[in-house]
Order: sequence, then C-alpha cells, then structure tokens
Amino acid sequence: MKKNKIFVACDSANISRVKSIINKTKNSKIKVGYKFGLEFLNSKNGRKFISRLNNKVIFADLKLHDIPNTCASAVKAIKDLKVNYLTIHISSGLDALKAVKKVSGKTKIVGVTVLTSIDKKSLKEIGFTKNLKDLVKHQAKLANKAKLDAIVCSAQEVSIVKKVFKKEIITPGIRFNSMSYDQKRILTPKEAYKNGSDWLVIGRPITKGNIKKNINILIDHLNQ
Repeated sequence: MKKNKIFVACDSANISRVKSIINKTKNSKIKVGYKFGLEFLNSKNGRKFISRLNNKVIFADLKLHDIPNTCASAVKAIKDLKVNYLTIHISSGLDALKAVKKVSGKTKIVGVTVLTSIDKKSLKEIGFTKNLKDLVKHQAKLANKAKLDAIVCSAQEVSIVKKVFKKEIITPGIRFNSMSYDQKRILTPKEAYKNGSDWLVIGRPITKGNIKKNINILIDHLNQ
C-alpha cells in the first residue's frame, strides 16, 4: 500500500529543537520529509546542518521572488546542499520560472501559488482583481508552461489545480481541528489527501507539544 507523505515544517532556528523534531517524527506508517524555511536557512548554523543531513527528503522553502537572473543565481548558490525540493513564487513571472528550472539539476522546482495565509480580503488589499480560485488556476497554468515539477497550493484548490497541472501537489494549511493559527484556507489531512494532495506540509499540529503523540494522532486520523 502506498504511504501517505508529509513534510514536517521545521520552523525554528534552534538546531537541538530541529534534531528533536527529526528524531521524534520517525515512523514506519507515513513517509516524512522535512521543510526548512527562511528562518532556518538564514540562521547561523542552519545551512551547515542541512549539508550534513543524510537520507532525508529535504524541502528548501526559500520562496524565491526576484528577477530571473537573481532567482537562478540563488538556486546555483545552494546546489551543494542537494535539496530535493525548492520553492519559487509563480508571481515571479514565466521568465524567472524558466530560468530557475533550467539550472535546477536534480532539485525539483516547486511553484508557489497564493499563500494559504491569504484570503479574498487580503488579495483585494494587495491589488489583485481576479477571484482567488481563478488566480490560483491561472498560476498553475503558468507553472505548467514553465515545466515546473510541483506546485504549492491550499488543499481547498487542489481539484482546480489538477485540471491544468498533472505533477506533484504540495499543500500547507493542514490542521487536525479548527485551530487555524495564521492560516486562512485550511483542511484536515484526510480531506487534503481526498482532494488529491501528494504531500502535506504540517508544522505546529505536529511540532507543538508531544511530537511522538502528535504523529500517532495523525496516523490514527488517516486510518479512521
């Protein structure tokens, strides 16, 4: 039977804490990768730590958003880390997406659609006039045109994205209950997989409190 896959968000600059998260999330029931964002990757010892991680699926959530040359140069600059996945905002534009994909090598390039912390009101405040779901679909088409390897989108939009993008779909904004924290567009793990997500990104519902217990809660939730 195919294992469910999750990326545990290691949202901390504390190496000891991250080591603890990695050790306590080991299990035989679900496949676990580790997501490192700007906080960790910009910390004093973060880069060195990732360079020494062996036999782990590593997701570098850099969310690049710049001119094509700068984005491509950033990808080249972390090639030595040999990360499995790396993110770029689709709103960086088609040229930047293509430039990054061209130099990515074995690293899978992941296009980020509208952040899950954004809702309709926030979108309007930024100045977007498109309907949120229409915008996500439009961005997914652009990612497909740039031949990206995966997309990050809300689990609520997976069915829309799958119509125009046939590769891996990674979904954050996953919650076991109504505790949304700073996310707006959320779903439970079971709902997300049902919608067609390939990977779930889960942070605080696993890393806050008893990590081993939280992993078992997730496993039980998926088996219900």
